[in-house]
Amino acid sequence: MRPVATVGELVAALRGGDRRAVARLLSLVEDGDRERVREVVELCHPLTGRAEIVGLTGAPGVGKSTLASGLVSAWRRQGREVAVLAIDPSSPLTGGALLGDRIRLQAHALDEGVYVRSMASRGHLGGLAWAAPHALAVLDAAGFDVVLLETVGVGQGEVEVAAVADATVVAVAPGMGDAVQAAKAGILEVGDVLCVTKGDLDAAERTVAELEDAQRDGGLVPTPVLRTTAIAGEGIAELVEALTALRTERWSDPAHCPRRRARAHLQLREIVVDALRSRVDEAVTDELLDAVTRGGLDPYAAADRLLATFDLGDATGGSGGPA
Repeated sequence: MRPVATVGELVAALRGGDRRAVARLLSLVEDGDRERVREVVELCHPLTGRAEIVGLTGAPGVGKSTLASGLVSAWRRQGREVAVLAIDPSSPLTGGALLGDRIRLQAHALDEGVYVRSMASRGHLGGLAWAAPHALAVLDAAGFDVVLLETVGVGQGEVEVAAVADATVVAVAPGMGDAVQAAKAGILEVGDVLCVTKGDLDAAERTVAELEDAQRDGGLVPTPVLRTTAIAGEGIAELVEALTALRTERWSDPAHCPRRRARAHLQLREIVVDALRSRVDEAVTDELLDAVTRGGLDPYAAADRLLATFDLGDATGGSGGPA
């Protein structure tokens, strides 16, 4: 029986175009074992930096998957290889994605230049799985030209996609209700392109005008507001053109791209916070909890006592090398 491949062997296979290696590395990342995830990221990170990462978000039911399929078709016509990472709602019973790869992007199922993966959000507030930034690194290292990150939806505080994508498309359905909700949720500020879907509906033109007015009234830097009818392929070329313009503008010096620096900041923060959370759980004693619940010690003093026990120079528990 052939032994299970090591992470190093899987990364080598990934570099050779083995899609099964991509799938196995993504599964390792999603499983969340810290040591394995660290090894995956350490080996993949030097291979990253080439893929264009496009975020696609919007309220459930606005037609994100149809829009995603249209974008994939347009990029494939340009000869670009595309990966889609779809962050799905988690099953309350299994923790797995409720939606699946097989019901998404069926038109591209036989295209070897397209790779689709669903990942469970596992209740993460921003609609992004905790593992999503690591998964993006795997897909970037695999050599895809574009990685499309589709999130669960948008609501208060659910705007993290803007921190991990080079450009973010916010999909809004026609109708005053969605436009008002978009303004309340703050997504006008994180969308690099606002896309009114189902553009053949009577309310679509009015919604475009409402979103443009909302940007002006809010004193925001104007961003493109486009109208698409993805099922008919209308407006997709204009959307891709807008994304290409953003890429040209922001990638003149990729190492100093603000979005990429923000992505690095988010990833570093999440790694440290996750590691510290685990260490806190292990370090809390019954005596300390008794002292707080009985009033002998306030929570801040208890937290100070915990922090004093940590060696924060090696919070992630690794070798100290790059993660």
